Amino acid sequence: MSSKTITPRLVGLDLAVGSDKSAVIRELAGRVVAEGRATDADALFEDAWAREQKDETGLPGGIAIPHAKSVAVTVPSLAFARLKPGVDFGASDGPADLVFLIAAPADAAEAHLAVLSKLARSLMLDEFTAGLRAATSAEEVVALVDEAIGESEAGAESAAEPARAADVADVADDSPEASGDPASGTATPTGLLIDGRPARIVAVTSCATGIAHTFMAADALTAAGKSAGIDLVVEPQGSSGYQALPQSVIDAADAVIFANDVDVREEARFAGKPVVRTGVKSGIEKPRELIAEAVAVAADPNGARVQASSGSTPSAAPQDASWGRKIQRILLTGVSYMIPFVAGGGLLIAISFLPFLGGYGIALAHGTDGVNNAVYTLQHYAIWNLPPEGLGYYLGAIAFEIGSVSLGFLVPALAGYIAFAIADRPGIAPGFVAGAIAVFMNAGFLGGLIGGLLAGFAAWLIGRPAVPRWLRGLMPVVIIPLGASIIASGLMLLILGAPIAWLMTQLTGFLNSLTGAGAIALGVILGLMMCFDLGGPINKVAYAFAVAGLAQQTDASFQIMAAVMIAGMVPPLGMALASTVLYRRGFTQVERENGAAAWLLGASFISEGAIPFAAADPLRVIPANLVGGAVAGGLAMAFGVESRAPHGGVFVFFAIDPIWGFLLALAAGTVVTALVVVALKRFAAPRRAATLAAEDAADTSAEPALV
Repeated sequence: MSSKTITPRLVGLDLAVGSDKSAVIRELAGRVVAEGRATDADALFEDAWAREQKDETGLPGGIAIPHAKSVAVTVPSLAFARLKPGVDFGASDGPADLVFLIAAPADAAEAHLAVLSKLARSLMLDEFTAGLRAATSAEEVVALVDEAIGESEAGAESAAEPARAADVADVADDSPEASGDPASGTATPTGLLIDGRPARIVAVTSCATGIAHTFMAADALTAAGKSAGIDLVVEPQGSSGYQALPQSVIDAADAVIFANDVDVREEARFAGKPVVRTGVKSGIEKPRELIAEAVAVAADPNGARVQASSGSTPSAAPQDASWGRKIQRILLTGVSYMIPFVAGGGLLIAISFLPFLGGYGIALAHGTDGVNNAVYTLQHYAIWNLPPEGLGYYLGAIAFEIGSVSLGFLVPALAGYIAFAIADRPGIAPGFVAGAIAVFMNAGFLGGLIGGLLAGFAAWLIGRPAVPRWLRGLMPVVIIPLGASIIASGLMLLILGAPIAWLMTQLTGFLNSLTGAGAIALGVILGLMMCFDLGGPINKVAYAFAVAGLAQQTDASFQIMAAVMIAGMVPPLGMALASTVLYRRGFTQVERENGAAAWLLGASFISEGAIPFAAADPLRVIPANLVGGAVAGGLAMAFGVESRAPHGGVFVFFAIDPIWGFLLALAAGTVVTALVVVALKRFAAPRRAATLAAEDAADTSAEPALV
């Protein structure tokens, strides 16, 4: 699968899909799924349609940009349709003939979202839209878009985004062009002067997804301010992050424009400023009118003023989302931030066990000193005074200790970033403190989870009330962290910590006691969870459960980690075996190419390598994955396979014991998955040869001989 944001198969030229915009969105969502970049076309459509229902995405000039952040999306993507005839997306000047569907994962990285925002800015340029209308092939459209978003060689050279509205350096106070100085050649209309000088205005733009409208409104306002000869600076608050305006710039402003569909982040910075509030689309469609209105409200003593609370705006899910979805998002945020601590620490511990370094003995207790061999070595020896075992042993002790300290952050990091997901930055400190208290109370992973929720909601509630302006600066750095730490950690120490610690002790004892059928059953359950949604919430829960257990450093925790890793490797390897070796004619050319890549992805423990297959044929692929994952997980437990590394697949073989059990369980699960999917494709409502031939013919690559 291409790493580019847009490919020729995501482009449709001169499509006739009727007059219903929902049909256009469905068509484009289907293309994203067919290209293996999303798992569920219906889910992607629903998320994009929900965004469309909140605010139509049609823009002047025959453009529409439906967009969504969706859990169904696995690769940030652009799908494009040039419509003939156009379809009404709600723009004031009529139907749209150029439609981009912007599809971003729910947890998309900042870099990916920044790429998608570049497209939105390019749509403001007449030469770009003219090129799209004149294009004669999908490849030509892809080339135009690649250049616009910086994914071509030419685009990469200009990837600095020349008109970035958030860059304060472009609008310095002493800039003639920004201030409307006559020397710049830009005259300032009399109505935009305040006290005989050009007006100074700051603006904030943001939309529900923070991808498209946010940056288009920012650029429209910036261009209108420059044209009017006034000093106007914009802070786009997009999903790809935002650069806060310097407080000195805000303090010097005469008025502020809030063109937002969601809450303004850190609104207290603008407290007391004359304000114009509107939707983000108004910032795109009528920036000049908004500027004139802002100047008017600045001159009106009774005009609206910013009355912001001192609290931080929590990075919560949309207000109409269910509580279940909100809690799920909060917990997955904590897990995603926690995993780097665990992955790095776990791999360092695994490296320390290499035979030419410390070996497994580095973790054993040293006599009656109450410490392990690694700590004893570091306490009594140095690089210039090596232990009798030599340099390798000393380096192994260093790797083990760094890894152990890193793993020690597991619970505090989980709690801290759960609180961050609820209350933004003011929640981090009380979350970490609550997590550390959970460790102190031996409440473990579950204690960190509950402590993080308590700290986050406490910080959010403390930051809600309005407070005097002189107190606002202390709220996020002193009052909120102090109050939330006292509430969350106090509850953990006084009430919740002991029961949770007891529960964790019972759970740990139960897992350590599992043998025979009980251990195998646990392996089967973990295997099913790892293979059900391939990197989704259920997969993440199983993985988080396993990596959290590594901190216990017990045989049971190592076996659970091995079962999870082996089962997670099975889906891509099984699909690779089926599509490239056993039953090539049952897969399209694109699927066979994905299968070739899935060998490496599976070997590296990247379950997402099977997503293109599951998206194209879920009713056959997902059951096959489940059967193979259950077999692999059960066998891993039956063989007593242990993994001291939290990731890496076959490439961390040195941290796996016994290696023969690892390979046998992995091979069995892979073969079972491949055989089941082949059987289902051949005998359970098989796809006709004509259908596969048509799909192959649509592909532009050469057709290899079929087995």
